[in-house]
Amino acid sequence: MWCRRLVRLFEVPCRLGGSWKHRIPWLPRSRRTIPAPAARWHHTVPESLKCAWQLHGDHLELRYADTLMRFDFVWLRDHCRSASCYNAKTNQRSLDTASVDLGIKPKAVRVDETTLFLTWPDGHVTRYGLEWLVKNSYEGQKQQVMHPRILWNAEIYHQAQVPSVDCQSFLKTDEGLKEFLQNFLLYGIAFVENVTPTKEDTEILAERISLIRETIYGRMWYFTSDFSRGDTAYTKLALDRHTDTTYFQEPCGIQVFHCLKHEGTGGRTLLVDGFHAAERVLRQAPDQFELLSKVPLKHEYVENVGGCHNHMIGVGPVLNVYPWNNELYLIRYNNYDRAVINTVPYDVVHRWYAAHRTLTAELRRPENELWVKLKPGKALFVDNWRVLHGREAFTGYRQLCGCYLTRDDVLNTARLLGLQA
Repeated sequence: MWCRRLVRLFEVPCRLGGSWKHRIPWLPRSRRTIPAPAARWHHTVPESLKCAWQLHGDHLELRYADTLMRFDFVWLRDHCRSASCYNAKTNQRSLDTASVDLGIKPKAVRVDETTLFLTWPDGHVTRYGLEWLVKNSYEGQKQQVMHPRILWNAEIYHQAQVPSVDCQSFLKTDEGLKEFLQNFLLYGIAFVENVTPTKEDTEILAERISLIRETIYGRMWYFTSDFSRGDTAYTKLALDRHTDTTYFQEPCGIQVFHCLKHEGTGGRTLLVDGFHAAERVLRQAPDQFELLSKVPLKHEYVENVGGCHNHMIGVGPVLNVYPWNNELYLIRYNNYDRAVINTVPYDVVHRWYAAHRTLTAELRRPENELWVKLKPGKALFVDNWRVLHGREAFTGYRQLCGCYLTRDDVLNTARLLGLQA
């Protein structure tokens, strides 16, 4: 869905000398224009339309599989996969990129039905599979989705009947672990049932998929409502929807919750798919979506309670997108911890407030709210880069434990099991 809006973020069309060209704003003035093609198209075989190519002054233009691609000559030399340039065992580059002549041009070019061959001035030959070029070109990448997802509101999630995974299957079988991770990647939340309600067993559960990220809150956190850290999370009050650690330069990727005991009423957990809300903003007010993805904000956490002394500041926009395909990968939303807005001028900040109001209205739509009662034995994993969580007020004694996980390790585990992550 994110890649449906294929925006040409980096190229600005302009009329030059009676023909359309593309100006690339950040390049030096001498390199800002790509000349209109002068050379004729070459085909792999006569009358072939599947693949055709032509050389320009500083790049190769290649049409294959309905994709028109442009490759800078330095890029083509730098990405050579020959044995002298690339170590296929380690997937690491051996070529010294700084040694490549920035004015390099191929001496000869040949294309057959599957492969591009480039001969360089020193006689070195580079070979590229055409399918590899489509997959790895800028034009191919901007049509791809990095992380497949199912965006949801409460009704969509309930209708999907996403199953929880049994603790023993999760811990002891690849099938159970893979099912759990697939649910997590698609929906941003996943549950494990029949977990022994102790902090130690919750820790074992978390370590199955990732290293535990130790933070200013420790390795495994464990608390009741005693306001021991001077934070609203440690009270019995309701908490509005938010993402955690927005005041970290890199917010924690995954959060684990396990309610060990609750003797009282209330305390349901609120979950909202932030990407679903942002997608609605993109459709209804694309200018506001763009503003939320570009205006940098500070989030701040200051505490001086007992032996805890911390002052954390994280900077970034509310919405973070991959620039080549406009796919959202992180939402940083926490009205409690947002610091003074002093990074943008007054006229921009007023438009930002309007955009923030639009997003907040979507996040607060009742139909987007998924309410879950956490009980002993049921552990919840939340993608903190995507899903906002909150809590209704509660009474009585309530014990919770949990931790943060390193995002890279969770995604690594998923990829090793054959999942796209």
